[in-house]
Amino acid sequence: MAAAGTLRPSVARALRCMGIRLDRSAVAAGSGWSAMTRGFAVSAGSDIVEAAPGVSLQKARSWDEGVSSQFSTTPLKDIFKEKKVVIFGLPGAYTGVCSQQHVPSYKKNVDKFKSKGVDSVICVSVNDPYVMNAWAEKLQAKDGIEFYGDFDGSFHKSLDLSLNLSAALLGHRSQRWSAYVVDGKIKNLNVEEAPSEFKVSGADVVLDQI
Repeated sequence: MAAAGTLRPSVARALRCMGIRLDRSAVAAGSGWSAMTRGFAVSAGSDIVEAAPGVSLQKARSWDEGVSSQFSTTPLKDIFKEKKVVIFGLPGAYTGVCSQQHVPSYKKNVDKFKSKGVDSVICVSVNDPYVMNAWAEKLQAKDGIEFYGDFDGSFHKSLDLSLNLSAALLGHRSQRWSAYVVDGKIKNLNVEEAPSEFKVSGADVVLDQI
């Protein structure tokens, strides 16, 4: 395996997403971290529905449920308008940090969110709704968290929260992030510097922001 200093930044980020952590100083300086430090298309005060016009998400379900619903999708306005929503996005179902830390942090705090008036806690990933459904069932998290697929990545692309993890064989995925949204308006947006990190997007941080 090549030394960390010779890795392309995109490869280094992908390795971190898989749990292979490299010293940031070992990665070539310069543009390698530009994707993590640049601004995003949305921020506090942005309307998340207007930022992604015409975009819908796909609620987690079995294949049979998809067929019976004629593969229906859910418009963003139905998810966010006139509601208080906590939403978190992650690189992919069944991946390490996502399964072991990110989802569990929200699962154990659902009651605390509800006590603060939150209508729904939502997990979204660039996956199809069938994978999201199986993953949610494996994590035993469907009772408190709503899982949605962003099957073509259009939601995350619209918010400028997409990330190319092709080096990890994941393709175009999502940054690791979280937000508190009231009637479609983003009150707080938290984006990790790298998809393997779990410092600002967890449930504890969002609870303190509500």
